[in-house]
Amino acid sequence: MNQVQIHLKPMSVNQAWQGRRFKSKAYKSYEEAVLLMLPSYEIPDGELGIRIEAGLNIRGDLDNVCKPILDIITKKYGCDDKRFMEIKLVKKIIKKGEGYFNFCIWGIA
Repeated sequence: MNQVQIHLKPMSVNQAWQGRRFKSKAYKSYEEAVLLMLPSYEIPDGELGIRIEAGLNIRGDLDNVCKPILDIITKKYGCDDKRFMEIKLVKKIIKKGEGYFNFCIWGIA
């Protein structure tokens, strides 16, 4: 499994969406920046598992960063997020300004 690390604080669902239907300007900018940073990455066929590690401050909600990260990954690599059968989220406490996330995707046999 190859791990990808992005040195940008993960964006929460609260920051990403305006109401229920529209992406916020902040999320659109964030999505554009992350899409440009993501390297080529081989996504296995079939069902998938993903591990996401997020560098957040002590008050950051880990579950809020999952959906925007998954949406951006699926957009970049052309896979449907319904293929993710297993998600492992890990929170690492960081100092202000050191936000990041990394992920690793594997096929589930």
